[in-house]
Amino acid sequence: MRLLRSAALAAISYSSAVLAAGWSFEDATLTVQGKGAGVGGSVKESLTPQTALPGPVSLAAGDTLKIALTTTDGKTGKKPHQAFLTLHEPTTGLEESFPFSLKDNGKGKVEITQKDLPYQLATSQHALKASLIIASFGTSDPYSKNLFDLTVVADAFAPPTVPSPAERYGKKEEIHHIFKDGPQSPNFLLVGFFTIAVCVTLPILFGVWAALGGNVSHLGTAFGKAPLAHGLFLGSILAMEGVFFLYYTVWNLFQMLPAAAVVGVVGYVSGSRALTEVQERRLAGQR
Repeated sequence: MRLLRSAALAAISYSSAVLAAGWSFEDATLTVQGKGAGVGGSVKESLTPQTALPGPVSLAAGDTLKIALTTTDGKTGKKPHQAFLTLHEPTTGLEESFPFSLKDNGKGKVEITQKDLPYQLATSQHALKASLIIASFGTSDPYSKNLFDLTVVADAFAPPTVPSPAERYGKKEEIHHIFKDGPQSPNFLLVGFFTIAVCVTLPILFGVWAALGGNVSHLGTAFGKAPLAHGLFLGSILAMEGVFFLYYTVWNLFQMLPAAAVVGVVGYVSGSRALTEVQERRLAGQR
């Protein structure tokens, strides 16, 4: 008999511990502080987990509603994964939640004003149902209960701002893209002026070249010793000018670059060979 009694007491104790393991709160106070109200000018109520406040709580335009409490897991103050004060509009079903700022020991608070409320809740003609929700990971039961009703008192001189309608996705008007015009060639008169200027300077260039010792009589000797090198070098110079002309008139950049690369390689290789031939004649005293 004594063994059965001990087993029954242990089972009852275990059942009580299991039933007591759940999220709740303690030392909770609700304060409504008016704007500019001094000491004693606020409404203060105590909140209990089991029963709701008997009357509604009013929140005027300049008031701040503050709830301070300690969340508990069983009998121990503890920080849950989430703790919210949820305001529910009974006729439309709309609601908004405000999270508590919590410490590791479970102490936390939340503050709201009319500016924090959505337009649909701030203009409600019915009292809002204020519920406290506490939950976390693990096996402890969450807590959710309506603790008081909140009446929002509108300010007749400063009504809430009506929000703009939400954007709805649907068929839009046809969009006509306007692209910029392509690059235009310079004015014909401007191009002609610079072309004439370059042509006028060519005789001056040849005159300076002749004054510095340029000798056209060596042209036959140079082509006789290295006809391919000199021919390709001079041809590459003329071909590069042709590439630039085509790029200026009809080609685009992607057409010009491959052609310029090929002509440039030919000019570099043939120019090296031509300069080698000129160097040999200079060392031989023929220049």
